[in-house]
Amino acid sequence: MAPQNNAEIAVAWRALAGVGGELGWRCIPVSTFGSVSLQAGRSFPGNTEALLVGFAGHYATHATAFPQGNGFRVERAEVGVDGKHWLALVRQPSASLELFTLMVEDISAVLAASRTVEEASLFQLFLGRIRAWQSFMKNGDEALGPEAELGLVGELNCLEQLLANGLPAQVALDAWVGPDDGLQDFELGGGAIEVKSTLAVAGFPAKIQSLDQLDDSVRRPLYVCGCRFRLGDDGLTLAERVERLRETLERGGAAARDFNLALLHARYLDSHADRYHRRFVEVDCQFLLVDDVFPRLTPGMVPPGVRGARYEIDLDQIQGSRTAMADVLSTLMGE
Repeated sequence: MAPQNNAEIAVAWRALAGVGGELGWRCIPVSTFGSVSLQAGRSFPGNTEALLVGFAGHYATHATAFPQGNGFRVERAEVGVDGKHWLALVRQPSASLELFTLMVEDISAVLAASRTVEEASLFQLFLGRIRAWQSFMKNGDEALGPEAELGLVGELNCLEQLLANGLPAQVALDAWVGPDDGLQDFELGGGAIEVKSTLAVAGFPAKIQSLDQLDDSVRRPLYVCGCRFRLGDDGLTLAERVERLRETLERGGAAARDFNLALLHARYLDSHADRYHRRFVEVDCQFLLVDDVFPRLTPGMVPPGVRGARYEIDLDQIQGSRTAMADVLSTLMGE
């Protein structure tokens, strides 16, 4: 069984508040997904909130290190319930209860959505989702800044174009590696697409973050996707674009949890939706092949001793033909 909603966890925490006296755990069962069980708990004497996840297998006991973050820790828990092996996701006393609650609700929802997979996969999913939150919490509960917001809008626009040109939903979603520290934003076949976005009316300034970003010696062909936007009432907010894409991906059979995980890696939370007020209208989207005449710096082009560089190019100044998305996709997929 699964809880009617994630508020059940918060209710259980409130019921357990102040209950104690002895050292150890006080818990209330909230969900069961096959052989995996969830409990809301508090650890005493600290009286701190926790989500406890019990596995029938020995995954928790065999692991030697668990992810830790700003605001939470993961530890083994001796609960002695149902003969399971328990892991506890515990809020640090100084951490935001609101943000920790969001984390717990998110992890619970991901496990619930994946209840049909085998337990070993659920364990890896549990740890993977915690690592995503670990990355997110490095900067605290902050919404994306204007530049990062624009960048994410551009990547989502490119993802929508991949879908509109017939790429299967899950394949397109798996190709989106930018949020997970990918060198380029999309990896398809042996090639890649790097997305750049601008609100500039004249020129197209594109910031290149490293010598490797436009190096096509590893993945080829490499394209730069330049997305130009303007702000207007007829546009979509970041949150509206996320919802539209979520529906498109789900209709196409993609796993919602994979999209949500990518968004989390990109530092986007649904709870931040009302913080994004700008409405973006796509003006144009161009694809440029990174070839021998494309202006760039790569490790093989700079003098010995130069170990890194960040620079800016103007995509509008680049000579050469623009390529349609359909042709880009055909080339990348070897069709």
